[in-house]
Amino acid sequence: MDTDALAPLDEDFSTALVVVAHPDDMEFGGAAAIARWTGQGRRIAYVMVTSGEAGIDGTSPEEARPVREAEQVDSARLVGVEEVEFLGFPDGVVEYGLPLRAAIAHAIRRHRPEIVITLNFRAEFPGGVLNQADHVAVGRAVVDAVRDAANRWVFADQLDDGLERWDGVREVWVAASPRAEHAVDVTDTFDDGVASLRAHSAYIAGLGWEDFDAGEFLGRITRDNGEAFGTEHATTFEVLRM
Repeated sequence: MDTDALAPLDEDFSTALVVVAHPDDMEFGGAAAIARWTGQGRRIAYVMVTSGEAGIDGTSPEEARPVREAEQVDSARLVGVEEVEFLGFPDGVVEYGLPLRAAIAHAIRRHRPEIVITLNFRAEFPGGVLNQADHVAVGRAVVDAVRDAANRWVFADQLDDGLERWDGVREVWVAASPRAEHAVDVTDTFDDGVASLRAHSAYIAGLGWEDFDAGEFLGRITRDNGEAFGTEHATTFEVLRM
């Protein structure tokens, strides 16, 4: 990511849909931006492809699922998001393919957003940390599903349920991407983003990270971005124009 060339996002939108693989995906870096936009009156909904049920090593998926879903609902509310959906795909083994594309296209057709937001699907995160398979599969499917939702002849059976095709998605914004060239100032909503991550307390405890501090973790990222962007804190996005 060339942080020397960060440009401001075009924030001229009214509705956005976040589609990510797991509860906590947006909170590890993007939730402060969501708080900024909901605070400005924009309507944003969340769609989780899985319930993150395989994310706590010491807790079975059956026990973890309701815990992780509840944490995500609480976390979303802290940044002004009231609509949270779970598509029910199995955590950890999400496969790119037609069922995933169809489910995401259906969500896009229902919510009719102008902007779709997802998590990095490149091979690595900024800094070289390898990405996780669910993130890669879901992000790729999101980009294709935006096109699918716009084509009345793709997943046409969905339109028999009263839905219409939706070709109103202008851009896909990819959070935590190594190819990010745009940023948004999250100085005023940084604390909201930290609170949103802390709401995933059972998940964070299950990671076994000693002395993990959500504010310190997020602050390292947003301050570096902010220095390049000319603000105290900033969140970066790769912008894909559709």
